[in-house]
Amino acid sequence: QVQLVESGGGLVQPGGSLRLSCAASVDTLDYYAVGWFRQAPGKEREGISCLINSDSSTDGSTYYTDSVKGRFTNSRDNAKTTVYLQMNSLKPEDTAVYFCAARWRLMGPPLSENEYDYWGQGTQVTVSS
Repeated sequence: QVQLVESGGGLVQPGGSLRLSCAASVDTLDYYAVGWFRQAPGKEREGISCLINSDSSTDGSTYYTDSVKGRFTNSRDNAKTTVYLQMNSLKPEDTAVYFCAARWRLMGPPLSENEYDYWGQGTQVTVSS
């Protein structure tokens, strides 16, 4: 069982930045793909980014949905137990509850929530002036 704890959400003005953290209760995330998802009010949860497990043929690859490409960066710390989502140039439409999720040796679509077994509790991000 993997426990994930997100932090770093909050209120930010348009154009601002936030960094979300996802801390995992494992010795290493090398064998896990870690995805970031978000759910805005009245909308379905969407996958926005995935950092692929390091032992795959796509070692360390990251995936982003088009709406966040060039603005968000998904990375892992050197201890390999925490994943970060750096969010820059935030827009009001980025307002949502953000979740991280993990899957042991992901093989399927990296931005599909059905592929993930472990989920954090979510953290609210509000972009407003």
